[in-house]
Amino acid sequence: MRIDPAQQRRLQEIRDNLLARITEAKREGWTGEAEGLHVSLTSAEAKLAQFDGLIARRNAAVNLGMPTYRDLAQTLTLSGEPRFGTRRQRPDNQQYS
Repeated sequence: MRIDPAQQRRLQEIRDNLLARITEAKREGWTGEAEGLHVSLTSAEAKLAQFDGLIARRNAAVNLGMPTYRDLAQTLTLSGEPRFGTRRQRPDNQQYS
């Protein structure tokens, strides 16, 4: 199941509520209830960790950029011959050296 980043705040509220309910269950001596809430808390924390991983992956993205015409033109003209493809011929049918 995919996580929706817009729901992160709601999931944090659920986690905080679960922590409060676990504290109450321990105070009242409801050990079975506390254990069940711990299972839900573990799931909520796992989902929050997925949010953190998603955010980290998005922030780690690398912008490769798009080459400009100027970059390409420089590559083609610096050596006096095309960088890719066949060699150019001089007007007297000899190759450039």
